[in-house]
Amino acid sequence: MSMAVESENVEAWSGKDRGDENFPVGSQLIRRDLRAHVHAYYAFARNADDIADSPVLAPEDKIARLDHMEAVLLGHAETGAPSARALRDSLRVTDVAPRHATDLLIAFRRDATKTRYADWAELYEYCRYSAMPVGRYVLDLHGEDAATHGPSDALCAALQVLNHLQDCGKDVAALDRCYLPQDWMAAFGATMADLAAPRCSAGLRTVLDAALAETFALCVEAEALPRRVRARGLRLETAIIVGLAHRLHRRLARRDPLAGRVKLMKTDILGALLGALRHL
Repeated sequence: MSMAVESENVEAWSGKDRGDENFPVGSQLIRRDLRAHVHAYYAFARNADDIADSPVLAPEDKIARLDHMEAVLLGHAETGAPSARALRDSLRVTDVAPRHATDLLIAFRRDATKTRYADWAELYEYCRYSAMPVGRYVLDLHGEDAATHGPSDALCAALQVLNHLQDCGKDVAALDRCYLPQDWMAAFGATMADLAAPRCSAGLRTVLDAALAETFALCVEAEALPRRVRARGLRLETAIIVGLAHRLHRRLARRDPLAGRVKLMKTDILGALLGALRHL
């Protein structure tokens, strides 16, 4: 993006905020002095994601905007991306590496142009950039050991895939984007037209179940995370999120995401909280 338009705000917030997520973001369990930094990271991620998911911006415009966010984040530009500037200031204070933000931009640039995923391995590799940096940022912000990274990566990838399954019909309708592995679609006799139907076909249900089986293994791997986290509040928050992932997984296994959005309920949040208390 040229310096001539640097003063323009390239960000495009959709109106979604932390309350729209499946999991707590910078909640009261996070150390008070760190919450504002978590919120700055979330705002950056939210704005970048909203650019990538815009139904009206052209792919080249999306990439140019994301490039400018990175330029502001890294200090190569000063204006035009308020959330990137705020995160840059936050990273300077906390001394957390910017790679957890720039890695996200790799995924969002991919979203601007890529609409299909060949297989599970390709989808998981996408999660390496779209989801795993979030957990690693929070862990590094707290000064946690690298031993937390493996289960955190598993948790973040699980949450990402579960979100894709929740929105599988909407993503195709709005953006012609399908994260379901295409080799599974072909093997189980599912078609793109199935994703426009009011209910899952037998083939599409089998694809979802295959994704849920892989995701369950990630959720199980993620169960080690709270035990490895030293910070008391973060330990409790990660335990809650692991519990919420398991609960959302069970809901998606029982319900049809094309028939209506499958989402967590207040009882799920309470149950996950009660289950997490053993980690105190």
